[in-house]
Amino acid sequence: MGLTPLEFSECYLDSPSFREKIKAQEAELDKTNRFIKELYKDGKNLINATKQLGMAQRKFAQCLGEFQFEYIGDAKTDDEKCIDESLQEFSMFLKNLEDQRELMMRNITETLMKPLEKFRKEQLGNVRAERKRYEKETEKYYSSLEKLLNLSAKKKEPQLQEADSQVEIMRQHFQEESLEYVCKLQEIQERKKFDCVEPMLAFFQTVFTFYHQGYELAKDFDHYKTELQINIQNTRSRFEGTRSEVHELMKRIKDTPQEYRQTSPISFEGYLYVQEKRPPPFGSSWVKRYCTFVKEQKILHMVTFDHRSGGKIGEMESVTLKSCVRKTTDMWDRRFCLELDITDRPGTALTVQALSEDDHKLWMHAMGGKEPIGCYLGRTLSKERGIDAQLDDVGLSFVKNSITAIETRGINDQGLYRVGGVSSKVQKLLSLMIDEKSNEVDLSASEDWDVKTITSALKLYLRSLPEPLMTYGLYKEFINPAKGGSPESRIQAVHHLVHKLPERNRQVLGLLMKHLANVAAHSKQNLMTVANLGVVFGPTLMRPQEETVAAIMDLKFQNIVVEILIEHHKKIFTDSPELSPLSPAGPVLSAPTRQSKKVSRQNRPLAVYNPQVLDIQNATGDGSALTADETSMGSNESVSSQSSSASTSELEKPDHPPLTASPSSGSNSRSLQASGASGDSLTAGADKEKQEQSVTNRKAKAVYPCEAEHETELSFQVGAIFSHVTPSREPGWLEGELEGKKGLIPENYVEML
Repeated sequence: MGLTPLEFSECYLDSPSFREKIKAQEAELDKTNRFIKELYKDGKNLINATKQLGMAQRKFAQCLGEFQFEYIGDAKTDDEKCIDESLQEFSMFLKNLEDQRELMMRNITETLMKPLEKFRKEQLGNVRAERKRYEKETEKYYSSLEKLLNLSAKKKEPQLQEADSQVEIMRQHFQEESLEYVCKLQEIQERKKFDCVEPMLAFFQTVFTFYHQGYELAKDFDHYKTELQINIQNTRSRFEGTRSEVHELMKRIKDTPQEYRQTSPISFEGYLYVQEKRPPPFGSSWVKRYCTFVKEQKILHMVTFDHRSGGKIGEMESVTLKSCVRKTTDMWDRRFCLELDITDRPGTALTVQALSEDDHKLWMHAMGGKEPIGCYLGRTLSKERGIDAQLDDVGLSFVKNSITAIETRGINDQGLYRVGGVSSKVQKLLSLMIDEKSNEVDLSASEDWDVKTITSALKLYLRSLPEPLMTYGLYKEFINPAKGGSPESRIQAVHHLVHKLPERNRQVLGLLMKHLANVAAHSKQNLMTVANLGVVFGPTLMRPQEETVAAIMDLKFQNIVVEILIEHHKKIFTDSPELSPLSPAGPVLSAPTRQSKKVSRQNRPLAVYNPQVLDIQNATGDGSALTADETSMGSNESVSSQSSSASTSELEKPDHPPLTASPSSGSNSRSLQASGASGDSLTAGADKEKQEQSVTNRKAKAVYPCEAEHETELSFQVGAIFSHVTPSREPGWLEGELEGKKGLIPENYVEML
């Protein structure tokens, strides 16, 4: 289990468990800071002391191998798993290079040292500054609160009101600072994954470029490097989407904090000041305690917690409540007080003081006091909708009409579904189309509405439904398969769940997925790959009923589910679960994901450097693969930076994060799509088509023996000759024929003839 997400609503409770969660996040960032400092120190040793290169390099590799990123939530995406494992992979490559004694360090300062130090000083430094402000506001607020609560009730009303208003201002400042700090903590936890790893990736590529004797190792690394670039870019893209959702949620909570306060029919919790009587001559004292009242059992749990003493938690005390009586100021010299009759202590009353008048009423209501409460507790989950969208015949007709118009008029438009239309026109179109009296407009023939207005209206319609198309009830069931298991088991699970949807929901979802698959088929023109469409339609088609930070962290898994639906829509929506070969009769089992076979590099001879050798991955990769010049660059620039300026200038402001290189989520395959279309890329594409035609008849020779671990793989000995060798969809594998049998061949076990 990783770090627990920090809910914004907890900022208003400021509970001990919330402070413990913050401590855990701070400890993780401190660990990251120490890690980067150590890495920076080791890098300097590599530059300045070539005589100590061996020792420094092994230390560097050990540091990488032992560190592991923590993650927020209960699961990681495949991209995050690859990023988490990347440090161990880097460590392995470093150790192999040290064994060969042929490493030469160049350009390490620009590609590794400066970005890491910049991240540590700017990003982690900002968090430390935010932490100090948060601690300062904590001290100011609770000090002023105690002064207020100790203020005599006999003071004049204007004085009391002024004191209340001052504390209220401090409370708002404190809670706003708490919200900002929580947001910053979670943002930096996500950001460090790519900001720390990407400079190291560039460093490794630079090393392989300058070392001829490392050519064989560079070939092994090259595929992994491309995969990791895609993993990083996908993680960054999902991070941007998640961050925008988190900031929106934080803004809504700032505007209406009371609506987001955590309330429960089972219990009520918060801080109370409890009067503790002492033997003469000491009198009594008031001690701040965090209290949880369990309504059904009428048990009050109290734990001492002082924010100013380092957040130390005292022992818990529990009492059973018999009755609760409000204490008025004419009989008690403190405001907001309650007298609790305790069954555990017959004849003894426990006096407690709430933090404010509103808090006092809430406690009275929770404990069954006689004083009525008129405020509404809890949060309204339903949102007012400006458009009455329904999943009826009119809505179905609009979906079909929109799809026909989009495929007829704008299937090749760049940024399709990402580039948004004018809001007023989108609202007008949707209102027109869902009006039974005026919904007969043929959008495919009408020039009154441009394509981006139609796409935005279709998305708005889906978002405005009373319930998401994939329903609240099945949300968790759809999300769970995306969090683990093999590609096959994910497809099986999603296939089964789709057929649990209501008939009309499944019908509309099938139409939409068939359409999106058609859009993705034209991705070379419109730049909308399957992954990009997943980013657009993930939160549109499925969302949880309750908006929390933890739910927003699952946004990346929503995208994966939509990617699976697009890629496998024919199987999922055509076959029933009972007849489909994807769905066995019994429960869905999670088969292990196939991994590329790894050769023990310590025993492999290094090949002589030959820059003219054809890189089969570049010759046959799906989409626009990186060219040889691009793969040799030790660059920190992201994959998405390849888009042309001309293409970018034509796009209007998008509704979603930028277009990115995207992997296929339904399997382990990855295809790197270029983000722009230039004259050079078109020429390269034509050359690649010629290479793909010639590569289908290629032969390969086994240089290492292999024993098949799966029925789809081939077993062979050294010297075996394979015919009809072609690239496989699975990374690190080829497909070929040996003695009349076709199957998969580990790419690093053979050499092309």
